[in-house]
Amino acid sequence: MLRTLTKTSALRFGLSSILPRALLSTTTTPVVLPDIDASKLVKQLKTTPGVVPPNETLVFGKVRSDHMLYIEHDVTTGWKAPEIKPYAPLAIDPAALCLHYAIECFEGMKAYVDKNGNSRLFRPRLNMERLNSSSTRLYMPGFDPDQMLECIKELVRVDNRWIPRGKGYSLYLRPTMIGTQASLGVGATSSSLLFVITSPVGPYFPGGFEPIRLFASTEYVRAWPGGTGGYKLAANYAPTIKPARLAAQMGYQQLLWLFGPEHYCTEVGTMNLFVLWKTREGKTELITAPLDGTILPGVTRRSIIELGQHWGNFDVTERPYTMTEVLEARKEDRLLEIFGAGTACVVTPVKEIFYEGQAYDIPLDKNDKSAKIGPVARSFHDTILAIQYGEQGFRDWSVVV
Repeated sequence: MLRTLTKTSALRFGLSSILPRALLSTTTTPVVLPDIDASKLVKQLKTTPGVVPPNETLVFGKVRSDHMLYIEHDVTTGWKAPEIKPYAPLAIDPAALCLHYAIECFEGMKAYVDKNGNSRLFRPRLNMERLNSSSTRLYMPGFDPDQMLECIKELVRVDNRWIPRGKGYSLYLRPTMIGTQASLGVGATSSSLLFVITSPVGPYFPGGFEPIRLFASTEYVRAWPGGTGGYKLAANYAPTIKPARLAAQMGYQQLLWLFGPEHYCTEVGTMNLFVLWKTREGKTELITAPLDGTILPGVTRRSIIELGQHWGNFDVTERPYTMTEVLEARKEDRLLEIFGAGTACVVTPVKEIFYEGQAYDIPLDKNDKSAKIGPVARSFHDTILAIQYGEQGFRDWSVVV
């Protein structure tokens, strides 16, 4: 597949200063640039395969598989042929824009092996669409999501033996795009690199669910209107590390990110946040913040919303809500569950929130005081996990590689 670029669009996207004049000679004759083409994929496989670690030794992100997907882009020539080659350090110029101005975005997704030995991906096209959204937000190139997905599938096939077997185990995939142009000036990158590395991982809660304690931050802000909170950019994550460490020193596992003088609830750590409560009218409602540009459009978030709507057991609402509303629901015995949601954990139950100098316990299961997770959060967790491992069919969410 090919992409086109006219003089008008080049001016619009700020590329006139880095494209040759010959490519900008007319507004009617488009410049044809190659897109990612999976049919041109070249494979250079490792001659001595690495040793796959035992499941019980897996620590998130510490071990990488044998191979990586590697695709270069240049604004004058478009996307080059995709390559699968042995995992190795990258060689980039010290002046590369990604090292100085955070021109980098990434994705997080997983490959699973079902009971029949088939490799599967969970709603992978949503990850490709989000990566496209993030890359173009940084003025890096877009790409054909289906062709990119075919390249990722081939990488999973090549390193299939690195996918740990067993429920809860998977191969974590990290697609990443960086701006590689060597320049100390702030501007759009003329060259980019899209690569995918993988890592075998185990269950997020290897010993069973462990509900977490949250520190509600009124000092630090994760995202703001008009910013980049709705994109998966590297620049969004580095500033969260210090506040998270400060919370950890006080015994809290994650931050509850609040926004504005109203203290709107937004996200928890690097997860989307859900609250289950009874409204004052007596209806059961699952609520989460809307995609207003400050909230990351998580794949698990979307899956929970769509499953909840499909089940029809409670209302599913996307709207702004505040800590005051949460505490009022708790005080009036209407608060049922709070949990985070993301690729790594699927769901994480919350048992306590520290807010403005006071700790508030959060119910998990009102019918079982010994429970480590609420019934609705568990239903989402178990259902999504069953779909991911091919045990339960639902729409087209589980894709066999």
